[in-house]
Amino acid sequence: MKHLLDVSDLSIAEIDQLIDTASDIIDNPEKYQEKCRNKKIATLFFEPSTRTRLSFEAAMLELGGSVLGFSEAASSSAAKGESISDTVTVVSCYADIIAMRHFKEGAPMAASLKSNVPIINAGDGGHNHPTQTLTDLLTIKKEKGRFDNLTVGLCGDLKFGRTVHSLINAMVRYDNIKFVLISPEELRLPDYIKHDVLDRNNIEYNECTTIEDAISELDILYMTRVQRERFFNEADYERLKDSCILNTEKMKKAKDDMIVLHPLPRVNEITTSVDEDPRACYFKQAMYGKYIRMALILKLLGVE
Repeated sequence: MKHLLDVSDLSIAEIDQLIDTASDIIDNPEKYQEKCRNKKIATLFFEPSTRTRLSFEAAMLELGGSVLGFSEAASSSAAKGESISDTVTVVSCYADIIAMRHFKEGAPMAASLKSNVPIINAGDGGHNHPTQTLTDLLTIKKEKGRFDNLTVGLCGDLKFGRTVHSLINAMVRYDNIKFVLISPEELRLPDYIKHDVLDRNNIEYNECTTIEDAISELDILYMTRVQRERFFNEADYERLKDSCILNTEKMKKAKDDMIVLHPLPRVNEITTSVDEDPRACYFKQAMYGKYIRMALILKLLGVE
């Protein structure tokens, strides 16, 4: 049995296989309608979610399976003090696969040690979000046609942004990748990622504080929100929440074929006027998330 806790658990060949399967699902959905008949996914979400939870549930339903689970810790026995280990031990008796989001870093790893079925990390604190990264990679492949020779701007909350951390870990394995890290000083990418991931893999990167300084050189602009739930101090959040905002004026300086991605939810870091720009791909990205999760469920369940 294999779990997905970190995107680095997957080889490049496995990522390519998942993307190929997802692409085939997009082109031939009828082939997959009964692939998971009589299979169940449990979605254990100890932290709020819209896209990730619903896309997992939609993925299993479109594969012919069924869904059980909860959408917040308060509606589970965690509210009574039950441990993650006990919750997962019990739920793995009822389901064939588990997608789990938790506010504590490392919680899905702890769950995997007790589970009798595959565990998918659907986000753990500020640490990792591997299925969002698979979504991002599928979007990049569909919209740009390649993973190499790209300049990727990462903008917003780079300190706590688990989607950013996962994407960096995935893309450093491809050739001629350059990152531009756009954030206020207080939300810069953690040093351990710079040293252990970027420097160790000889990846070129530079840092700046405004979108205007970088947008003209980018092939991909990956926007993120400043996450209120990661701050201990409300005053710090209020001070930093509007640090990086993308609008139509800034988009005029971008390449004609640049794409804008965002894991969503959006607050105000992308103005709604940008939505009409054909380079805005974040809603397509949310759609692709369902298809890559369908491919992942099939892989982890060993369904051909």
